[in-house]
Formats: sequence, C-alpha cells, structure tokens
Amino acid sequence: MSFSISTLLTRNLHDVFGENDPKRRRTGIDEIFTEDCVFYEPGGGVYRGRDEIDRVATAIRATHPDFRSRPTARPEELGNGGRVQWVEGRPGEAPALAGTDFIIDQEGRIAAVYLFFDKLL
Repeated sequence: MSFSISTLLTRNLHDVFGENDPKRRRTGIDEIFTEDCVFYEPGGGVYRGRDEIDRVATAIRATHPDFRSRPTARPEELGNGGRVQWVEGRPGEAPALAGTDFIIDQEGRIAAVYLFFDKLL
C-alpha cells in the first residue's frame, strides 16, 4: 500500500505521534513507514527503524498524553518531500508547542522524518 505525501504527513501527526493506544500506533507505524526509516529530532536524536519510531513515539506520548496536535496549514509537497506545520496542546487551551515535520517519501511510505520546533506566535 502506498500513500500520498500529504496523507503520510497527516497520519504521522495523528496516527503515530498523536496516538495513545499502543496497538493503533504500531499499526500506523507499520502502514506508513519503510522498514529502514529514520526519525531526526532537535538536539541530535536519531532513531532508526519502525521499532525505534514506536519507542520514541510512546515516550513522547507518555510525557503529555492529553495533548492534541493540529496542522496550522495544509501539508505541502515538493518532489519526494513534504512538510506540515502544527501546534500541540491541551484541548481548549493555548498551544504549548509548535513545529514542522518534514518527510522524505519512498514509494508511498515515510523513509525519513525531520522534526523542527518552531516558535509560538
């Protein structure tokens, strides 16, 4: 199964890094990531493979399970890459975090994710 870059960006935001249920999160990871995927985060964190993506997404969700992410703009696609800007926080409150996810697509799956934190405006 392959997905559009915009779908990959949206599913990564909600089905992986926004999902609290471990089984649904792992299903999302297995569906949208290549086996040899890599995730880069600010501060030098590099996570390789689906198991590591699952581990880091689980750890992130554990720190703020009540946060919800929402895109602040439509996903953008260019060649085999794409980005989506987002904010995250508790429903009904001002956003606590802002960021941009940039992905590299490989045959309809995510081969690489680059996370950038943005300043809240």
